[in-house]
Amino acid sequence: MWRRGKTKTGARTSARLFVTYAVASLVPIGALGAVMLHGIAEDAAAWGRDQGRAQAAVIAEMAVSPALAEAKLSEGLTAEQRDRLQHATDLAIYNNSVRRLRVRSFSGQVVFSDDGTTAGGVSINDPAFRSAADGHTEVGMLAAPDTRGGQVVRVLQPIVPNASGQSVGVLELYLPYEQIAARLHERTTVTYWRLGGGLSVLYLVLGLISWSTTRSLRRYAQDQAYEAMHDALTGLPNRAAFHERARTAVAQADEPGAIVLIDLDRFKEVNDTLGHHAGDELLVVVADRLRTGLRPGDTLARLGGDEFALILPHSDIVTVRALLDELSATLATELVLDGVPLSIEASFGAALYPEHGREIDELLRRADAAMYHGKRGSSDVVVYAGEDMSHPTKWLMVQAELRHALARDELVLHYQPKVDLRSGEVVGVEALVRWQHPHRGLLPPSEFLPAAEQSGLIEPLTAWVLRRALADQAAWTATGRSWGVSVNVSARNLEKPGFADYVSGLLAAHGTAPHRLLLEVTETALAADTRRATQTVIDLTAVGVGISVDDFGTGYTSMSQLRGLLIAEIKIDRTFVRDVTEAPQSQAIVRSIIALAHGLGSRVTAEGIESADVAEWLRRAGCDEAQGYLYSRPVPWAEVPTYEITGAAS
Repeated sequence: MWRRGKTKTGARTSARLFVTYAVASLVPIGALGAVMLHGIAEDAAAWGRDQGRAQAAVIAEMAVSPALAEAKLSEGLTAEQRDRLQHATDLAIYNNSVRRLRVRSFSGQVVFSDDGTTAGGVSINDPAFRSAADGHTEVGMLAAPDTRGGQVVRVLQPIVPNASGQSVGVLELYLPYEQIAARLHERTTVTYWRLGGGLSVLYLVLGLISWSTTRSLRRYAQDQAYEAMHDALTGLPNRAAFHERARTAVAQADEPGAIVLIDLDRFKEVNDTLGHHAGDELLVVVADRLRTGLRPGDTLARLGGDEFALILPHSDIVTVRALLDELSATLATELVLDGVPLSIEASFGAALYPEHGREIDELLRRADAAMYHGKRGSSDVVVYAGEDMSHPTKWLMVQAELRHALARDELVLHYQPKVDLRSGEVVGVEALVRWQHPHRGLLPPSEFLPAAEQSGLIEPLTAWVLRRALADQAAWTATGRSWGVSVNVSARNLEKPGFADYVSGLLAAHGTAPHRLLLEVTETALAADTRRATQTVIDLTAVGVGISVDDFGTGYTSMSQLRGLLIAEIKIDRTFVRDVTEAPQSQAIVRSIIALAHGLGSRVTAEGIESADVAEWLRRAGCDEAQGYLYSRPVPWAEVPTYEITGAAS
C-alpha cells in the first residue's frame, strides 16, 4: 500500500512535469514558427518585388526603349515617337499586365502616359525617383493609384533607349499584384503546410521524448526512493523505513502494540564457516519465514546484518508472546545450506507501547534490553519487564567488576559428575565457574561469561579455571578419587598463540598426567576452522590432553573437521536428550551421533539427564556416560561424593 501510494503520487508529479514541459516547449516552437513565417512573408514580398522588377525590365527593354530610340525626353516626344510608344504599350495595357505607365524626364515631366494625363505620379523629390534617375531600379508595393483599388507593384526604372547605355529618363510602371499574389499565395500555402507539419512533427517528437524522459526519471526516482527505504538483499523495509513506520504506528495507536527486535544466534559462524553467500541465503530464508508468519497489518524490517524488527499493532502481551513463539518455531525448522543441515535460532525482544513508552528510541532500547536478556537466559522470546533487565551497555560495568573479581579471587568452581551408564560410577567431573559476587550473591555463568567472551577477559578467566581445576583435582586425587576433570575453553583460547604450551606447563606444574584433563570445545568453536585453532587442538592431543566436542548437533561442524582430529569425547546436546524416550526423530538423531562417535573412536556423553527412563534408554542405545540433575547439580568438589549415583539426586 505504501508503494502504491508513492506510485500514484509519482504519476501525478510526472503528469504535471509533462504538462509543464509541453507548455514550455510550445512557446519556443511557436516563436520559431512565427520567426519562420515572418521570414517566409519577407521572402514572399521579395519574390513579388523581383517578379515586378523582371516584368518591368521586359516591358522597358522590349516595348519602351525601342520606341524611344533617338528621343530626348527633356524636349518632349515627337508625334511619331508617341505613336510608336502608344502602339508598343497598348497590348500590355489592354491585357491588364500594366495598370499605369508613365515616361518621365529627369526633371519629372511626364512626356507620356497610358491614359494621356501628365499629372500625378512620384514626386521628383522622392528618394526612389532620384535613385531611378541615377540608374537604379526601385521596386515597391502600394495601393493602386486609380479607382480600381487593390495593391500594385510600382517600378521606377531608368530608360536606356540605345546601345550607349545612357539613361534618358525614368519609366514609372504600376503593375497589378493580383497575378503575382496568386502565384505567391500558392507557393506560400504549400510552404506554410510544410512548415506547420514539420513543426507539429517536431513538437510531437519532443513531446514523446519528454514523456519518455519524464517516465524514465519518475521510475528512476521511484527506484531510488524505494532503494533508500528498503533492504537490497531481502526487499524488506530498512532501518529508515522502520523508524518512519514505527513513529506513525505509535503516534496513531488507539490500542496497545509492540516493537520487536530479532537477532539471529550464531549467524557469524555461518558466514565464517560456509561463506558470506550462504549467510545471505540464510537471511533471505529468515525474511521469508518471518514474513509468512505475520498478520496483514504487521510490519517486518531488516535493520542491518542479522538484525530484524517488527511492528505489531493492536497486540497485547498475550498476543505478542503467542505470535513470537510461532515465529520462533517457524524459524527453527531445519534447512539445508550448502549441504549442511542447519536449525535457525533467534532471540526476540519486545517492548509494548504505550506501556513501555511512546518514543521510538525508548521502545527500541527496551526491546534491545529484553532481547539480550533472552540471549543470556533460557528463553528465546522475552518481553521487557523493567529496568532490572541488564543490557549490553551494562556489560562494561560487568567487565570492570570481573577484573576485580579475578584479582580478589571471588570466582569459585562447582563440579558436575559424569557417570558411566553401565557401572553407575562417577568417572569424571566437569568444572563450571561461578562468581561469588559481594553484593549480588552467587552468579551463574550467563551473567558474566558473555561479557568475558566479548573482551580479553576470557583468557585470564580460562587460565584461572584451569589452575583452580588442576589444584582441586590434585586435592581429590589425594583422597583416593581418580576422576578426570573437564574444563570448557572458547575459540579465542584455541586461537591464542602458545595456548597448548601454556596448558602443558600447567600440567607439569601440578604433576597431572595429560590424559586426566579433558578440554571441552563447543561444536561452533570447531566449526570456525581457523588454522591456529586446529593446530592448537592437534598440539594438545599430541601431548595426551583429551578434546571433547560439546553441544554436538547444534553447530555446523563438518565431518572432514572431525575426521582430521583426535576427539576423545562427543557430548550430545540436551535438546536431543530431553524427549528421547518419546520422539522418534530425537531417537534417530541420538543413535546416529552414538554410531558416528564410536566410529571415530570417541566415547559419548549425554547432557541434561533428568529421569531414570532417559538414562536407561541411552544405556541401551550404547551411550557411554551421562550427566544431569538426575545424578547431581553442580556443587563444590568435596560435596560430589555425598550423592549416591544410583538414581535421582538426593
